[in-house]
This record gives sequence, C-alpha cells and structure tokens, in this order.
Amino acid sequence: MGNTAKIVFIGAGSAAFGLSMYRDLFTTRDLAGSTVVLVDIDAEALRRMGDLADVLNRKGNAGIVIERSTDRLAALDGADFVVSSVAIDRNRLWKQDFEVPKKHGIRHTLGENGGPGGLFFTLRTLPLIFDIVRDMERLCPNALFINLSNPESRVVLGLSKYSRIRALGLCHGLFLARWFICQILRMTEAEVDLWGAGLNHFQWVMHLRERATGRDLYPMLREREKTHDPAFTPLVRGLFRAFGLWPSCSDDHTGEFLPYGWEAGEHGFNFVEDERGRGILKDLMDGVIDGSRPTPDDWLTPSWGERAVAVIEGVLHNQKRFIESGIVLNRGVIPNLPADVAVEVPVMADAAGIHPLSLGPLPDPIAALLTTQAHVQRLAVEAAVHASKELALEALLIDPVINSAAAARAILDELWEINSPYIRPCV
Repeated sequence: MGNTAKIVFIGAGSAAFGLSMYRDLFTTRDLAGSTVVLVDIDAEALRRMGDLADVLNRKGNAGIVIERSTDRLAALDGADFVVSSVAIDRNRLWKQDFEVPKKHGIRHTLGENGGPGGLFFTLRTLPLIFDIVRDMERLCPNALFINLSNPESRVVLGLSKYSRIRALGLCHGLFLARWFICQILRMTEAEVDLWGAGLNHFQWVMHLRERATGRDLYPMLREREKTHDPAFTPLVRGLFRAFGLWPSCSDDHTGEFLPYGWEAGEHGFNFVEDERGRGILKDLMDGVIDGSRPTPDDWLTPSWGERAVAVIEGVLHNQKRFIESGIVLNRGVIPNLPADVAVEVPVMADAAGIHPLSLGPLPDPIAALLTTQAHVQRLAVEAAVHASKELALEALLIDPVINSAAAARAILDELWEINSPYIRPCV
C-alpha cells in the first residue's frame, strides 16, 4: 500500500450512512488520488449516491477517483479497505423483530441489538457479511474490513472467530452519550472529552473531562443531573445514579440489554418518521445533483461522529490516529470481561493496524451486567454461524429480556420462519 488506496464502500446506496461517509471523504485532502468504489445491489440508490459523490468530490476538491459497481467481486479485487453498511430488507424485518416479541408478552425497547430482535438481526446479517468477507479472503486478504452494520458486537465477534480478515466495528454511540451529557452540563460538545469502555451500545464513560484543562467533569455532572428535567433520558440517568458512571448511548439502545429497559419507553423505532426523513433526504440529494437546490453547508464539513475515514487515513499514512471508539475482540483490553467477546474501547490506527487502548477494568457491578450480555452475544453468534435453532433457543433463554420460556419458543418459531430465507451456515 502506497500513499493512495482502493476503498470499497459496500451498501453505498444507504443515504444516511453514505452521506456521513461523504462528508468525511470529500473534506479531506489526505486521500487525493485514491479510488473509492461505491457498491450496491440497488441500481437506483447507487446512481443517486454516485452522482452525489461526484458533486461533493468536485466541490471539496478532494481529488478522489469515484467508481460505481453492482458487482461486488469486481469491486473487491485488490481493495485495501472495505467499508460495509449492509442490511437485509431493513425496516420490514426490523418491524417483525419488534412486534412479534411484544405479541408474546415480551416488553422491550428497540429490537435491534439486544433481546430477541438482536438475535434475529444476527441470524440474518452474519451470513450476508460472511459472504462479503469470504470474497475478501480470496480477492483482498490483507484489506481492513470496517463494519458499520448492526448488531456491531456480534458481527465483529463472528468475524474475529471465524475469518482471517482483520475487522473493526465503528459506531457513533459514544458521541450521542456526549450530547446527552452536555445538555446537563450546559457545555458545548467541543469542550468535553470522554473515554468509554464496554460493549457496543452498552459502553460506560470511564473518564469525563474538560478538554482545555483536563478537569474532571463528573462532580459537576452529578450535581447538575439532580435538578435536570426528570423526563430527559430517565433510564440512562437511573443507571448513572445507581452505578456511578454514565452509560451510552441512549435509553432505547441501553434498554435493549436490561429486563427493566422498557420502563423508559417501549415504543420501538419510529419507522414512519424514518421513511419520511429518508424521502426528504433523497429529494434534497436529487436537487443538489441537478443543481436546483444549494448544497447544504454541513454537507461540505466533516461529520460529527463517523470515524471510518479517520481510520483509513491513519492506516494509510501511518498517522497514529486516535479513534474515540472502536469495536474489537477483547483479548484482555477490559480485563474483567471475557477475552473472546467484542468490546468497544478507544483505539489507535496506524500502518501496523488497529491497536485497542485499555482503560483498565470496569467497576465490578457494571462488569457483571456486561458479562451476562457477553454470554448472550457469544451464543447468538454461534447460532448464526451454524444456523442452529437449538443454539438460538439457548441464546433466548439466557437473555435477561426474556421472562417466559413459552414465549421464547413461540418467538423463535415465528421469527425463524420469517427469517428462514436468510439463515444459513457461515462455516
């Protein structure tokens, strides 16, 4: 690898993730001369995102070569980095993941990364991602795979155990936690540094400091939180008061891992608003592409929380880039969690690869919470990799969100049938 790279973005038709990537790709000069290959099976989505890439590349004077393809194999040949943001029939199946457990009496918050929904996201997503990674093993075995797809912890764990490809997961959850904290502190996000460790969407802020001075902000947060609006992120704040550290990233995500998570709301993901927002975004993109709408100013500035481009720059140019949060195999980075679970911790990226940074052990009560979830995730990965309904039942029966064995079996039968076209062995 020289000073330029071949970067393959699979799932580039995803408007939300794609735009965040573009904001970072086309506001840097460090990737000038590199080739970005946009890949998607949806030809219309690929056309829109390819045209938008051309516009933003030109406006940012980024000097990147843009290619597009619906042929994953052709795109992957010789790649240095593969960024993946894929999902199978995302909203339709996610609705089932949320509604079916509720029908059988399970109270949960989101149905994406934990509980029965997290299990079925894993069962259908891992085979698709392993398809990509098996192609990488043949066509670009030294490439770094950067995963943006949920459920992040389970994807990274599966790849770490059953593939030779180097894998890193990235999520902006820690930045969401900083936003919540800053509302209470009445400080800007630029003024606040935080370091987190834990599982994806179940990280805990180990250090919270003022960026300019290094002053510990936890005493101020504890004081101001007491009088803040009680309706503001109540689950996370209850955990903060009980355990002494702030968990990321929001009530609905954090609640997925807890039997009482539903107490802060069990409305699930807002699919109607999501579809409406995507329609508005696509219309705006079309206007920017044909010149009838001005390019929003923020599209010409770096994103606030996506770090894939920073990782690529660090590795490509040996820049030793500090990345606030990455999902990697533990291997002792958090010493009081199992070694063979995927954890989310700060990492350093340079030419030698991705280097996790240890913040030491978690407080024992927090480690106990996370260890339960770690075992759920390990079983879910094994169920997905081996397409095993028996292991999937075990994963449900140890999940703290499940309160009925009969409900677990009913949910398993119904969601297995719905997802059966996508469940298959990965090894």
